[in-house]
Amino acid sequence: MSAVIVVHGGAWAIPEDLAQASVAGVKAAAQRGFLAMKTGASALEAVELAVRTMEDDPVFDAGHGAVLNADGEVELDAIIMDGRTLAAGAVSCVRNIPNPVSLARAVMEKTDHVMLTDRGANRFAQSIGIQEVSPESLVTEQERREWEKNRKYSSGVKELFNSQWGHDTVGAVALDCSGNVACATSTGGIRNKMVGRVGDSPVIGSGGYADNLSGAASCTGHGESILRVTLARLILFHMEQGKSTADAVNVSLTYMGERVRGGGGAIAVSRTGDWAAWFTTERMAWAALEEECLTYGLNPGEAFKEPVNMH
Repeated sequence: MSAVIVVHGGAWAIPEDLAQASVAGVKAAAQRGFLAMKTGASALEAVELAVRTMEDDPVFDAGHGAVLNADGEVELDAIIMDGRTLAAGAVSCVRNIPNPVSLARAVMEKTDHVMLTDRGANRFAQSIGIQEVSPESLVTEQERREWEKNRKYSSGVKELFNSQWGHDTVGAVALDCSGNVACATSTGGIRNKMVGRVGDSPVIGSGGYADNLSGAASCTGHGESILRVTLARLILFHMEQGKSTADAVNVSLTYMGERVRGGGGAIAVSRTGDWAAWFTTERMAWAALEEECLTYGLNPGEAFKEPVNMH
C-alpha cells in the first residue's frame, strides 16, 4: 500500500496577506506527516504530527494563532481517530494547551473516554505532564487587535463566518503503508463565539471520522452546519455506497449548502488511497502528498503539482 496524506488549513475567505503563508503552512505539514510515514510511522502518528505543525504555526486558527471568544479568551477543540480500531479522542474548551491534538490522543490512549472538556481536560493534561503555556502566549497581536475591533457581537455566527473575519480549523487524513487510515482536526473556533461554544471540530462524525473499512475525512467551515449534517460521517457513507472520494466530498458539501445553507470544506482519503480536497467557501489552503508528488491549492479548481524529494 502506498502512503498518502492530505491536510487542510481551513475553508474561509482567506485574505491576500495570509494566502502565501497558509499554502506554505499546509505544504510543510503534509511533508512532515508523509516523511514520518516513510520512516515507519503510522497514519495516526502522521496526522497528529501534521496537525501539530499547523497548531504551532500562528497563521492558522489552532493552538498558536487561535481566535478569542466573547470574553477575550482562547478555547481550543481537537479530535483524533484511528480507523483501525475506531478508537477516538477529543478535547473541547481547553485554554492553555499549545497542541490540543496531542491531548486528544492522550484521551484516546490513556482514558476510557472519547471526549474531555474544559477544566477536566486541563486537569487530565496536568496529571500526565502535557505541556501547558500561558493562554496569552497563544494569542497573536493581530488577533487581539481584530478581537477589539469586532467586540460588538451583533451579527450572527453565520454572518461572522461568511465575512473575512476568519475561521481556519486545521486537519489531516492519512493512509499508511499497512492500509490503516486516521484523521485529526484542531481549531480555535470562531472569533467572538459565546463562552463554552463547541463547534464541529472535536465531535466524532462531524469534524472528523476514520474507519479502515471506508476511509477518513476531516472537515472545516461553519461548525453548526457541519454538526447538523454530521459531515465527516456523511462523506464516508457516500464512499461506502460506491462513490469516488471526490464525488463523496462534493455531494456532501452540496447537501450541506442546500439543506442548512452552510459553507465549508473537507479532505478525505479512501482505504485504497483515492483522495480529495474540496470546498464551497471562497478559499481553502490544502496539500496532498503521495509517492513523491505534492499537490496543493488555495482557490476553487486549483491543483498545482510539484515533485518532492523525500530522501
